[in-house]
Amino acid sequence: MKVVLLSDVKGQGKKGQVVNVSDGYAKNFLFPKNLATPADNKIMNELKGKEEARLRQIELEKKAANETAEKLKTIVVKIKAQAGADGRIYGSVTSKEIAEQLAAQHGITIDRRKITLSDPIKAFGNYSPEVKLYPEITGKINVVVTNS
Repeated sequence: MKVVLLSDVKGQGKKGQVVNVSDGYAKNFLFPKNLATPADNKIMNELKGKEEARLRQIELEKKAANETAEKLKTIVVKIKAQAGADGRIYGSVTSKEIAEQLAAQHGITIDRRKITLSDPIKAFGNYSPEVKLYPEITGKINVVVTNS
């Protein structure tokens, strides 16, 4: 008997999967505990619709990530830092500061954890850290650190 699992069932599958189980197992265990429902046409159409919606959502997220990556190529984020006597920055410029300045200067909100710095920024100059916008989609931000 084909059933659609309503929750994860150990040894059978995950929620939303269509599995083939014995009639007795379905009638005596899965159905009374509301772990599954019979796989009829109505349920199969619902599952198909949910899968299509999920794929459409992923496609929209990828498109938005690609658009953001294109925007980031042309943007320059300017960060002002204080310098010590030897011309080096006090402390360092972090990904949190870059994310805050990007939101303040250009209105693009990116989580600080998605900005990857290869080395800490401890000197004035131009830098281009990578931004992981979506799995397999990365962009680069142009960061200019200047003296305040």
